[in-house]
Amino acid sequence: MMLSNRLNIKNKVAVVTGGAGVLCSTMAHSLAAQGARIAILDLNQEAAITVADTLMATYGVSAIGLSANVLDKASLEEARTIIHEKLGTVDYLVNGAGGNAASATTQAEFLTEDKLSSLEDTFFGLQMEGFDKVFALNFQGTILPSMVFAKDMLEKKEGSIINISSMNGDRPLTKIPAYSAAKAAINNFTQWLAVHFAQTGIRVNAIAPGFLLTNQNRFLLVDEASGQATPRGEKIINNTPMGRYGEPEELTGTLLYLLSDWSRFVTGVVIPVDGGFSAFSGV
Repeated sequence: MMLSNRLNIKNKVAVVTGGAGVLCSTMAHSLAAQGARIAILDLNQEAAITVADTLMATYGVSAIGLSANVLDKASLEEARTIIHEKLGTVDYLVNGAGGNAASATTQAEFLTEDKLSSLEDTFFGLQMEGFDKVFALNFQGTILPSMVFAKDMLEKKEGSIINISSMNGDRPLTKIPAYSAAKAAINNFTQWLAVHFAQTGIRVNAIAPGFLLTNQNRFLLVDEASGQATPRGEKIINNTPMGRYGEPEELTGTLLYLLSDWSRFVTGVVIPVDGGFSAFSGV
């Protein structure tokens, strides 16, 4: 049977966690432009409401902004109740909440002999509190919303979950072990949940962005004083064949594809959107 030439996203209810951030608010805009009803979930309620108001004013869709903690199941269930009242039951979930932190980052890329006298700058100086915080935000912050909002999809016998992974999930980067480990876990969980849900009508996929400048990684990639690229930022650009950072809008085509009827037989995949980074050996 030929699929109709449409995305089939109009009037669907989409929940976007971390929806007040740059990347996820851009994704929300792309969904609203196709007529979806949007629930923006974020710890910052004021910012979530601002994004929702902009979506309504720009696209004429229904949208709400809610404060919710992706590490608190009760908070998510409370948000789900409000979403049901205001928008209806959930069709799509974009697990966008996440990020890195300086407290889970090593100062040194490599443990070399000259670092033996300053182990606090290496793996040995990592504080487990920071490591746990980053890992939980990214990994558990994907699991718990899936538990809560997939129940609506289960009742409908259809729906789609999009997890936000990273290049770090497949090729861990120096300095950021917690973030890399969490994104690797998201890749594995995406496949696991896709198989678990395969006979329910719920599809589970992930997008793995390449390098985009965000509030979470700017301190690693741009020198605050000069505004120029750090040595790490230069390495990234040099190892991205397209020679630049990605733009948030460049994630949205893959997002719409994975949610649409065009990908009805696609589940358990992690699609890189990375300017060729994952294909490049460095030579």
